[in-house]
Amino acid sequence: MKGTDVEVMERAPEAQPALVIVPPSRAEVLRRRALAAAKEICWYLVVLTVCAFILLPVSWMLTAALKPDLAPIYTVTPQWFPSHAWNWNNFYRAMVYPLFPFLRYMINTLFVVFANILGILISCSLVAYPFARMKFRFREPLFYLLIITMLVPWQSLVVPQFFFFYHLGWYGTYLPLIVPAFGGNAFFIFLIRQYIRSIPKELDEAARVDGLNYFQIYWRIILPLSVPVLTVCAVFTFIWNWNNLLGPLLYLNNNNQFTIAIGLANMFQNSANSKTNLLMAANLLSMIPPAIVFLVIQKRLIGGIATLGLKG
Repeated sequence: MKGTDVEVMERAPEAQPALVIVPPSRAEVLRRRALAAAKEICWYLVVLTVCAFILLPVSWMLTAALKPDLAPIYTVTPQWFPSHAWNWNNFYRAMVYPLFPFLRYMINTLFVVFANILGILISCSLVAYPFARMKFRFREPLFYLLIITMLVPWQSLVVPQFFFFYHLGWYGTYLPLIVPAFGGNAFFIFLIRQYIRSIPKELDEAARVDGLNYFQIYWRIILPLSVPVLTVCAVFTFIWNWNNLLGPLLYLNNNNQFTIAIGLANMFQNSANSKTNLLMAANLLSMIPPAIVFLVIQKRLIGGIATLGLKG
């Protein structure tokens, strides 16, 4: 110390020990990899077991479909897997069976299905586009009214629709099964409208600057960008119409007009005139088109559903 001056001694910071990262040994790495592989194998085994349990009825159907005509189908001990009977010609016989021409049923069903898909995609997208992009009077009340129609039970409309189409002279034709699709569907209109609202409006403004009108914007810009949601609507329409039994049962009265659902029901009810092995073969054939549709557009369908969940 000197006079009133006080010297402050600053203590130098203590050196921190260096952090040393010791890499795991080779044995530890192998142990971790083996544990991860074991967990993955166990997970796949569980998934495969569940899938095998779910597909067990399909395996029984295949076993029954491959049996000869006089072989017992319903045994005390179920035969889950084909063992000695391999009559693959039963599938061909089911397609050309005289009493129940399943090939004809499949062609009729495909015609009704694709006509409905065309009608749904055209009508629903045309209605959803103005609700999403155009401004007009009473737009919101009309949209709310459209949503309210989804609350009406479809069972309450069956009888009025039947009398309406009957007096139009459409009974016994495919028109009652196809024409309503061109009138739109409230659920699909809602889905498409919500998706279109997620598309940036700057694209519409740029298109109008280039001289495009509303329909050209809809056709050239909105529709190509709406492929994911249109795919979802098309797949749902396919499944609903492929499995539809009540509609064809009400309006069709000719065996050559029947769809797959009616054909399978008739084969099951007239078991005295049909063979069970051919019925099971027809059931398996009816599962092929939906499976092909799902496998072909699986990625686009899942992507479209995910997009609907994130946007709008």
